[in-house]
Amino acid sequence: MACAWISICGFILRGVWMLRGSPLLRLALTRRLAMSIDSLLLLSALGLATISGQWPLQQAWLSAKLAALLLYIGLGMVALHWGRNRVERGAALGAAILTFAYIVGVATSRQPIPW
Repeated sequence: MACAWISICGFILRGVWMLRGSPLLRLALTRRLAMSIDSLLLLSALGLATISGQWPLQQAWLSAKLAALLLYIGLGMVALHWGRNRVERGAALGAAILTFAYIVGVATSRQPIPW
């Protein structure tokens, strides 16, 4: 869970830098840290799935979480790289944060629809 919180905090920080046009967003260290944290998050998720014997296609909530994770990644790429302007990037940033909140809800309730 620590990796997930570090990941979202880093994403929000990079989103703020993007909206402000900060040169810090383009630093190699920024990209390397983000990739390292996200890789550690993915590896820990795979390790946990292996240890617990739970796989996404066997559990509906894990399937929902995996689909939301892919959406979160896609929205993050639009927000930080592919968005054509700040409005589009900001909308993708907000949608990614909401998607992360959904992922947390699914993870804590173990239900595909956590509300």
